[in-house]
Amino acid sequence: MAWQKDVTCLCQVKMNGIWQRQFVKDSSEMNFECYTTQEDTDDPSKVKHFLDLERKMKDFPGTPGTFLGLVLRMSQFIFAAGSIASMATTPSFFNFTAFCYLIASMGLQVIWSFVLALLDAYALLRKKVLHNPVLVSLFVVGDWVTAILSLAAASSSAGITVLYFNDLGHCHFGDECQKYQISVALAFLSWIPISISSLIMLWLLAAG
Repeated sequence: MAWQKDVTCLCQVKMNGIWQRQFVKDSSEMNFECYTTQEDTDDPSKVKHFLDLERKMKDFPGTPGTFLGLVLRMSQFIFAAGSIASMATTPSFFNFTAFCYLIASMGLQVIWSFVLALLDAYALLRKKVLHNPVLVSLFVVGDWVTAILSLAAASSSAGITVLYFNDLGHCHFGDECQKYQISVALAFLSWIPISISSLIMLWLLAAG
């Protein structure tokens, strides 16, 4: 079979129990239309190009085991813990279901982010890659569940604060009202890195 001029990289697939080499066309557009041959072609530059492409799809900042990934997890943990601390120091938060839900959601986020931060720190110290398909699938489910719960909790709590400060024009709880606002603001700040991690994990799962 004659090779096309715009062939860009070389990969290997297992067909009928036999490893065969495949050239990939239009890799820049991720259109993996492959042309196969039985000939033994040894072209180190094309093999290296494919390996580099695959590595770039998986090893980019924010993935598990990278420094940015650790920063994202620590940001989630710190903001969620701050939200809990600000809300829990008010004596009347338990009178509002939305605020109780916020504490429960942020508590789950604190546990999840702390565990993953430990994994990222371990991977950085040991220089390990956390791209196991099972682990990535678990990260995707956990990140998206916590992201949705955190956004719902922050939004419902924000609705209560808006009701007291804007719609009613005042708040009868004194200094507690400021703590409510701070807690909600920290909850939204926690959700931002959560959403980033969720999108990164989804991309990593799709690229794997």
